[in-house]
Amino acid sequence: MISKKSIFKIIGTFVAFGLSGFLLLYVINWRIVSDNQPLIYEDWQAAPHAQAALLLGARVYADGRLSDILKDRANTALDLYNNGQVERILVSGDHGQTTYDEVNALRDYLLEAGVAPEDLFLDHAGFDTYDSVYRARHIFQAGSLLIVTQNFHLPRALFIARSVGVEAYGVSADRHQYVMARYNDLREILARVKAFGEVLINAKPKYLGEAIPLSGDSKKSWDRE
Repeated sequence: MISKKSIFKIIGTFVAFGLSGFLLLYVINWRIVSDNQPLIYEDWQAAPHAQAALLLGARVYADGRLSDILKDRANTALDLYNNGQVERILVSGDHGQTTYDEVNALRDYLLEAGVAPEDLFLDHAGFDTYDSVYRARHIFQAGSLLIVTQNFHLPRALFIARSVGVEAYGVSADRHQYVMARYNDLREILARVKAFGEVLINAKPKYLGEAIPLSGDSKKSWDRE
């Protein structure tokens, strides 16, 4: 029979582990947010010049329409491009299945809005934020980026970018109130811890491949005309 003293010791151990885990969660989140918040521009017009806008993917509907959160990202990238603050737009998203394609949905939207084909690069293997940013640096050889996404997402994206050697700034794409806003905020707490671990072990994306420099031919990154 386990003694009362042993039971309290076991409970104390679990409590200690729980508190340590909570403290670690808090410290990682606090550090990522506090370090990178000063690099975020709420007003896109105030953002500095960069080689490219990194447009991070999000949900696309079955009929090819962009979700509100993704359309706001696309329109913010368009504003930066049309204002001459970036020379290129690098679209990075999930195109891991023939039945789901964030990348070409964004490509079509941006082309229709007037982006020159030679200025539009596509990353079909941006399955998550870490992969998108790592590949932007190592496949597309980006030296400087304006990362375009919503506020909740920007500190993590900037943390990854700065960790892999990109001079990166964030541009907020918050142009609406979003239905999933509370969920996204909560999910981001764990996502930042995951990103911290990936940076710590220098994780590699699922796919790499040959270089497609942003200074070169954009069509090498396209899978169709």
